[in-house]
Amino acid sequence: LAFPVTLYALMRAGLVVVCCNPLYTHLELSHQLKDSGARVAIVLENFAHVLAEAVPGSRVHTVLVATIGDLLPWPRNRLVNFVVKQVKRLVPRYRLNQAISFGRALKEGARAPFPDIPLEGSDVALLQYTGGTTGLPKAAVLSHTNLLANVEQCAAMLGADLKLGTEVVITALPLYHIFALTANFLLFTYLGGENVLITNPRDLPGFVKTLRKKRFSVLTGVNTLFNGLVRTPGFTELDFAHLRFTLGGGAAVQRAVSARWKAVTGHPIIEGYGLTESSPVVCVNRLDIDEYTGAVGYPLPSTEITIRTDQGGEAAMGEVGELCVRGPQVMREYWNQPEETAQVFTSDGFLRTGDLARIDETGLVYIVDRKKDMILVSGFNVYPNELEGELAHLPGVREVAAVGVPDEQSGESVALFIVPDDGSLTREAVMQFCHEHFTGYKRPRDLDHIFFAKELPKTNIGKILRRALREEGLKRSAQDGM
Repeated sequence: LAFPVTLYALMRAGLVVVCCNPLYTHLELSHQLKDSGARVAIVLENFAHVLAEAVPGSRVHTVLVATIGDLLPWPRNRLVNFVVKQVKRLVPRYRLNQAISFGRALKEGARAPFPDIPLEGSDVALLQYTGGTTGLPKAAVLSHTNLLANVEQCAAMLGADLKLGTEVVITALPLYHIFALTANFLLFTYLGGENVLITNPRDLPGFVKTLRKKRFSVLTGVNTLFNGLVRTPGFTELDFAHLRFTLGGGAAVQRAVSARWKAVTGHPIIEGYGLTESSPVVCVNRLDIDEYTGAVGYPLPSTEITIRTDQGGEAAMGEVGELCVRGPQVMREYWNQPEETAQVFTSDGFLRTGDLARIDETGLVYIVDRKKDMILVSGFNVYPNELEGELAHLPGVREVAAVGVPDEQSGESVALFIVPDDGSLTREAVMQFCHEHFTGYKRPRDLDHIFFAKELPKTNIGKILRRALREEGLKRSAQDGM
């Protein structure tokens, strides 16, 4: 609860917010502190020991330490803090000489004057670091106008289907992530909705238990979360009478997962698209669709989209190229990265997203894949999303990821990593399915390119870490002598 209070307080005071992942190692956090030039850090005491290791060498001179019970009423606050510290032992020892109690700061601040701070829309509101799945994280500089514009755009696109002051949105993704920050927190606060924060979405039985207590009308998440929920005991018995729509983003929503979701909830997953650099929402499907479309929808109001070829020209209708975006929600630059900024913008001011896409004759936008994730087999383009979407229909497949591994003959070849539902699935069955559904260059070369795993490596919001899988594929290939 300290996060939303702090976020609005800092923005109201005209300060720049830097959202940090609380699960960062001290080295990762140290990079972010030094790169941003942060002067003040606000941390939950459960993670203060990591901050204590990260602060040396940074410009941080003041630390506010919050407890889980700080914003709870008495005596519940005392009880919660006692259980967290003394019973569950969730607060490791730490030493921060410059630390101030968050609760004490709130009490002292309540007596302080509340002056008007002159702010311009162009002032920086947020340094939002990219996920870092493709390299060292860099910060997108987002202004107050960027964030407010995106909230207004989403409200204009979705508002007619939402009721002011009555919506209950389930927030399973962490608020430090730009998807949940805008689509859940900022948007539904603006609409007067109730945010139900799921502190540990990986605890799916606990997640279902929370859902049972709420008349939720909106649920947001990523494909892996939806896939896990529909397989969790008790989920199918929930009351979905008040559910108005489910919004999927962050990664591609698979047709098979959307079909399972609709069979249980009565609603398809409404897919949208965005990225950190655009605050983040760019496109979203209409809320009244009855079936999964395979598209990420239409551009938000005041958002321009163009598909560019490798030569920089406009792609023909239906042709695949790089999706480029221009609009009031798009960042102005990367923080202290002029060369990266110059590379990510076209000469006419469009943001290069790094995503391959196409647009149909109705204006619907389809994301084909990440440009960097595309597999090049003997000169042919293979898109992991296509393979994964089809393989999700194969009985016995819980999760699947496709990556490219080096191949002396074809440059790259397809490797599949599969999390099976049980022990009945075989590599032979997977290969047979591939022969029935994919042309030759899209298939794994042989059975040694099909790997079973207990789980797939993911980011904290459920995105598959393909880089880790490529490294694992290389290691296994070397072991198998491929």
